[in-house]
Amino acid sequence: MLIAIGFVLLLGGAEYLVKGSVGLARRIGVSPLVIGMTVVALGTSAPEFVVSLDAAMAGVAGIATGNIIGSNIANILLILGVTAMIKPIHSDPGSVFRDGIILVVCSAVFTGLALSGSLDMMSGLILTAMFIGFLVYSYWREAHGADPEVAEMHAHEAEEVEAPDNPWVLLAMTLGGIAAVVFGAELLVNGGTQIARQYGVSEEVIGLTMIAVGTSLPELAASGMAALRGHTDVALGNVIGSNLFNILGVLGIVSMIQPLPVAQQLIEFDLWVMMGATVLLVPFMVTRWKLSRLEGFIFAASYGVYIAVQAYGVDSLLEKIGA
Repeated sequence: MLIAIGFVLLLGGAEYLVKGSVGLARRIGVSPLVIGMTVVALGTSAPEFVVSLDAAMAGVAGIATGNIIGSNIANILLILGVTAMIKPIHSDPGSVFRDGIILVVCSAVFTGLALSGSLDMMSGLILTAMFIGFLVYSYWREAHGADPEVAEMHAHEAEEVEAPDNPWVLLAMTLGGIAAVVFGAELLVNGGTQIARQYGVSEEVIGLTMIAVGTSLPELAASGMAALRGHTDVALGNVIGSNLFNILGVLGIVSMIQPLPVAQQLIEFDLWVMMGATVLLVPFMVTRWKLSRLEGFIFAASYGVYIAVQAYGVDSLLEKIGA
């Protein structure tokens, strides 16, 4: 019950937070480019940040790290898969290739840091510095017209958000959205922790599966609506931006506040699944991105296999493979 209520609050809170903050940004004259790059991206990733921070402060680091790694896997395999099944994804390589390659490099850096067995203050500083550098570099290039396709994609992200005009309503939506996300995260972490303790499931598996899917719901809703409206490039931009924010911004900031030990299962299996899914994006981006309905089904089915492996037990599977 706690987890179910937490899911509802996270999804509804993130939606109102995005709508309210985008509406306020428009009222003060912020450009669609900046809104798409920052406000929309940060709003849809707010659940991952709040859940991971809450879990870290509550002493359940497995949920914090598992949530981010699981969310990145779900964003690529589940969200892009479902989006492509709704409407095949087409995008000019120029709009995603650079950010996609940056995502692969940043994922590799994050994986290297996590393989040490802990994300400490220094790891957090490195990840956060990379995140700030990415934002500054991206804004500079797109503001100066170096990437018109990317600028158009971020403008589409802002256009996808419909918000009222009344500033007081927008402020109430923003504050209410923040409160709902924070309260929903608290319920989700508490519920996940209780399930882990009651049924003997590791914190990492709860974070990788149940909580990761829950915190990815805003991206799934935004990407699905964008696909229905014919803006499949927005779905792709949402996934790349969200994954970058997760590993650099979320875990960077959280690990500076509270060092995060990285469980052995994550080191031996899940980090490599995340890297594999991320690298899988590159061939599509190089060959004029097109993800058909069949390929989308394969992506989504692959995520189903990943969840089945978690249910079976990664340790048991690795033991059989080793035998």
